[in-house]
Amino acid sequence: MTPAIENFEKMLAAGKDNALLRFSLGNAYLGAGEAARAVPHLQKAVEHDSRYSAAWKLLGRALNDAGDARAALEAYRKGIEVAQAKGDIQAAKEMAVFARRIEKSLGL
Repeated sequence: MTPAIENFEKMLAAGKDNALLRFSLGNAYLGAGEAARAVPHLQKAVEHDSRYSAAWKLLGRALNDAGDARAALEAYRKGIEVAQAKGDIQAAKEMAVFARRIEKSLGL
């Protein structure tokens, strides 16, 4: 476990549960190659703030890296909607590219 993960886990245990902390923890787990451990934190991040387009994008990546391509595709699709509604065009474009890759790999 990295020092960053330990620190974020301590903050979470202390009751400081919010979208940014969950995003940061998910990102740290993903960076450590632990996609499956990142997923629940990123899911909580979007539960805390359903308009957090960066969290949707990272959730899609974590799900895909964890081997759940269909759930990743759904996360990207939701993330695209959120990003477009916010005017976050770059994030929407990036997620659209990732979604198309998954669609292609699934034969959709």
